[in-house]
Amino acid sequence: MVQLGFVKPSNDVIQGDSPKGSPFVEFLQIKTVANMYPGRLVERDTTDYQCKVGTAAGKVMGWLGYAEAPSEFKPATRDTIYVVNDTAPVHSGAGFRVRGSLQSGQNVVKGEKLVAGAAGELVAAAAITITASGAANITTGQGVNGSYGAAGMYVAEADESVDASAAAAAIWVKSYI
Repeated sequence: MVQLGFVKPSNDVIQGDSPKGSPFVEFLQIKTVANMYPGRLVERDTTDYQCKVGTAAGKVMGWLGYAEAPSEFKPATRDTIYVVNDTAPVHSGAGFRVRGSLQSGQNVVKGEKLVAGAAGELVAAAAITITASGAANITTGQGVNGSYGAAGMYVAEADESVDASAAAAAIWVKSYI
């Protein structure tokens, strides 16, 4: 049997609801405008009511939305940047699909775990190994395998295979945040 995949919406960056009623939508003011495209990861800016593009070392809190943006602030297309002081929807929760951006230099397959990268984009989670040295609670040779972003967790899982080796590319993912 052939996997037919899913129908990708052409007019939004969010698809579907999770079984628990996600995504939760919060409307925040865009304080710092750099790379504030729909589908990018965002984090808190100066106040709890403002957001800026997420970073690998930041505490990302959701995905910048598009379709639910108030008409006076909504960009012309889902590929158009928001401007400073716009009010924009920020979606959070687990299990819904998001059209994010895979950072240049990445090549991922469906099912791969993703973490926050620079400019609100996604990067593949990389394996890490922690081994004991000196007086530690684990013995030499034991390791902890896995990868977490600087903020401590995966943010998404790839819902399609995408090669962004040469340039950043759109990618549909399942949200974990």
